[in-house]
Amino acid sequence: MRIRSASRPSIRTRSIKSSSFTDDASDPGIDTIEISGPYNGKAPADSPSRKKIFVCRPKGSGDEDTCARRILTSLTRRAYRRPVSEVDIASLFRIYRSGRTERDFDTGIQRAIEAMLASPSFLFHLERDPASAKAGGSYRLSDLELANRLSFFIWSSVPDDELVDLAAKGRLKDAAVYEAQVKRMLADPKATRMMNGFVDQWLIVRNVNTAEPDPNLFPDFDDTLRDAMLKETELFFESQVRSNASVLDLLKADYTFMNARLAEHYGVPNIYGSHFRRVLVTDPNRAGILGHASVLMVTSYAHRTSVVGRGKWMLENMLGAPPPSPPPNVPPLKDNDGKSTPKSLRERMEQHRANAVCATCHTRIDPMGFPLENFDPTGRWRANDEGAPIDPVSTLLDGSKIEGPAALRQFL
Repeated sequence: MRIRSASRPSIRTRSIKSSSFTDDASDPGIDTIEISGPYNGKAPADSPSRKKIFVCRPKGSGDEDTCARRILTSLTRRAYRRPVSEVDIASLFRIYRSGRTERDFDTGIQRAIEAMLASPSFLFHLERDPASAKAGGSYRLSDLELANRLSFFIWSSVPDDELVDLAAKGRLKDAAVYEAQVKRMLADPKATRMMNGFVDQWLIVRNVNTAEPDPNLFPDFDDTLRDAMLKETELFFESQVRSNASVLDLLKADYTFMNARLAEHYGVPNIYGSHFRRVLVTDPNRAGILGHASVLMVTSYAHRTSVVGRGKWMLENMLGAPPPSPPPNVPPLKDNDGKSTPKSLRERMEQHRANAVCATCHTRIDPMGFPLENFDPTGRWRANDEGAPIDPVSTLLDGSKIEGPAALRQFL
């Protein structure tokens, strides 16, 4: 196959008759792919990113240097996240002149930007201890240092002009100004980066991207559903932060976010389309994050749920009381052999806990995991496990009992 165009790359493939992935020699395969071009391609004369870079355009050769300095000053201030000096600009201007001599004005700016992005002032947060600082003591950050920390925390990016301006004027140390900036930055769409990054790490739901449920047991699972699971938890957490809700609402909120694919997985009717929308949760077992498929899947194995995995996740991530590491040479849990009467996961766990060494930890871990057993490894509700009825009752250390996700939520 050959494609030739003045504006598109050419693609050439060579097919072969055999494939290393199948025994059928008649199956086609691709041996090589070659891509070349585009030919006579041209960079766009204008684009949103170029408009942000080229804050001016020289009208002639006589004002190129003036315009170049203006462009470099604007870019360097943003890249270095502080007001810039003539020393900062001078070194970049020399590189600009070299590129301008080599080709043209745009090439000169390009060379200067390349140098700017390789500068330690761009790559690192440089915070210098004041001369009066004592070993082991503390001192107040400068306003510019505080602006950088605040911006990279909330926006995961550089501070904007407003924040740098206030910091340069020394106003960010004012409590009222600082609070107003925090609220402004949280209201910005860029704050979503921090919220998503936080919840992905805290609840480890980012592991959804690497989870691979057994396709023989869960043939309906696909990447569209995987993406929807993660999106639900991220949108839910973002809504909690933006509304300044109680931390308890993470557990008991009666709403979530779904699209048609996720609603179908949960058995929720009348949700159409690929876009996400806020949905009222009427099933008490689905309330809060404990009903999210993302959480339930990353705490399961590919072929079965994990009482230990879910209980350990609860102790570590929700209660801040992680259990001790397991002893060495712990035997694996036996799976059903497909021949004899199937045993539920609870029955198999009871056999495992008969070992006194194992029981020490499992008495803490398992009560947090058993109430979630009605959720399968992909977070779908079920009544039995491989034909064996599910018993979601847990006995706590004080002897009290809880049954199912709603009771576990109330206990937490």
